[in-house]
Amino acid sequence: MLDFLQTAVWALIALGVLVSFHEFGHFIVARWCGVKVLRFSVGFGRRLFSRYDRHGTEFTISAIPLGGYVKMLDEREGNVTPAELDQAFNRKSVWQRMAIAAAGPAANFLLAIVLFWGVFLGGTSGAVPIVDKVEPGSLAAFAGLEAGQEIIAVDDHATPTWQALNWQLAQRLGDTGHIKFSVRYPDSSLEYHMYADVERWLAGQEVPDPLQEIGIALWTPSVSMQLAQVVPGSPAEQGGLQAGDEIVATDGRKYDGWDDWTNYIKAHPGQALEVTVLRDGAEQRLSITPDTVKQDTGEEIGRIGVLPLASAWPEDRVRRYHYGVLGAFSKGLEETWSKTAFTLESLKKLLFGQLSTRNLSGPITIAKVAGTSADAGWQSFLSLLALLSISLGVLNLLPIPVLDGGHLLYYGIEAIKGSPVSERVQMIGLQVGMAMVLGIMALALYNDILRL
Repeated sequence: MLDFLQTAVWALIALGVLVSFHEFGHFIVARWCGVKVLRFSVGFGRRLFSRYDRHGTEFTISAIPLGGYVKMLDEREGNVTPAELDQAFNRKSVWQRMAIAAAGPAANFLLAIVLFWGVFLGGTSGAVPIVDKVEPGSLAAFAGLEAGQEIIAVDDHATPTWQALNWQLAQRLGDTGHIKFSVRYPDSSLEYHMYADVERWLAGQEVPDPLQEIGIALWTPSVSMQLAQVVPGSPAEQGGLQAGDEIVATDGRKYDGWDDWTNYIKAHPGQALEVTVLRDGAEQRLSITPDTVKQDTGEEIGRIGVLPLASAWPEDRVRRYHYGVLGAFSKGLEETWSKTAFTLESLKKLLFGQLSTRNLSGPITIAKVAGTSADAGWQSFLSLLALLSISLGVLNLLPIPVLDGGHLLYYGIEAIKGSPVSERVQMIGLQVGMAMVLGIMALALYNDILRL
């Protein structure tokens, strides 16, 4: 219950920040253009809190935290006194109306730049992508990748860290052609180039894992057999395991490493196991029965609820980056641009069937990811906020009526032909746009429920 509440709180914080900045963009530019703003609302439905400023604008927080809006004075939505006609939105020039419509997405992109700036100011680090294992018969094996090689670039884009490698591979999802890997061996400056041929690569995958699918396991420090955490109420705690215990054997068998031991646990759901541990220099034997957990595939596995003590990474296997104020700002701009381009490319791939629509996520998934990123630290949470802000900005610029992009489309047509789009066309567009948006939201929510 506590985890659920924490997830909900972080999700509300994320949505609140993103919506507030988006609507503030509309609000401030409307003010600059001389439009009277009647209400600035974060959320929809019943108002929970409201106050008025000296300009007569009502600022509200409403009950349904799934968006927000800025309500402006407009003759199409009610009577406007002659004294206030010059403050009506519909009386402004088409260029002013376009600026107001574009200001919301622009605020989201600006927020992303600022958030990434903050992340880079704090410095970043990442593990060096060194191949540990190559799965026989995989794309990586056919390309000639070998254990011990460092992957220094993909498609001629540098991959100094795991994050960079995953990012470059993610940009090839749904593609047909070849992926170029540039590698080098330890203590060598020679580069070797290898190619993996792909066809609509991972196009139908719901949650693609590029590294796993290409057949690579990257090097990580060996995991200790000592327990760092025992989940309260879990079979491990009920059986007597404690943080600090070192796993010696299970059912009389010793194991080469953590993965081998956990695989044994997974293979015995609901069966009593004798676990031998070393505690305070003495061996103890405990009886533990793993819970039975059903996977999405229908397979049942065992789980006892423990985490191992993390092993330290050698300094030569980690790359650390530090930036000054200007350098961090430049990196923030670069990151925002690359993530925006990736979002647009992903939308194109969704439209042309190169990516599965099961990749669409709704509020439930966003809430879970927000909670997880907050647990991982402030840099992780700020990075997520920046990514969500970019997504919100891009999606609102789509030329769909009811979205900012739809309004920009109408105003663009008006600027070209010299007169507004007819009310009838706008009404039809509104209905079509509403149907499209609701359909996308329903699909995203359906995907969320399936993931649960």
